[in-house]
Amino acid sequence: MSRFWMVRHGPTHAKTMVGWSDLPADLSDTGALARLRTYLPDAPVISSDLIRASATADAIQDQRPRLPPTRDLREINFGAWEQRSFADVEAESPDLIRAYWEQPGDVRPPGGESWHDVQTRVNTVIDGLIGTAPDIIVVCHFGVILTQVQRALGISAYDAFANKIDNLSVTDLSFDNSWHIGAINHRP
Repeated sequence: MSRFWMVRHGPTHAKTMVGWSDLPADLSDTGALARLRTYLPDAPVISSDLIRASATADAIQDQRPRLPPTRDLREINFGAWEQRSFADVEAESPDLIRAYWEQPGDVRPPGGESWHDVQTRVNTVIDGLIGTAPDIIVVCHFGVILTQVQRALGISAYDAFANKIDNLSVTDLSFDNSWHIGAINHRP
């Protein structure tokens, strides 16, 4: 069995769609970081290569072994929508942005990824980690975590989006011949 402790990075405070932009995380909540370090198992830590995730991983690593950060755990690539507000994009492409969020699947922002693209990319990383350690801490992003919630619960992408994933929260799931979900959006 492999258990994945998926931690969402610290907040960026951006009010726009932030996918592959390399914005730093606000890691000033030392109490929340200390609680995470205490709550998480003694397990290897892997993260996205974006600074908001890798810096969060550094902050909670403690004495845990560190695996190299990977590009394939990045957030959704929003392409031309990157760092733009929903309202701005909606004013320009109302049908496309609504379809992207309301019917996630093959719809892509211009120059970006579809939900299926993200899910395939993330599933490949997670599947490659199965069996490498009993527990693995994965510091990543909202969309990345939701891909695995969708898979573990066997729900649609639209239903997965109904789950709240706060910054510095933990979602745990495990694989033992099938996927199982523990807590979603747990705040230690």
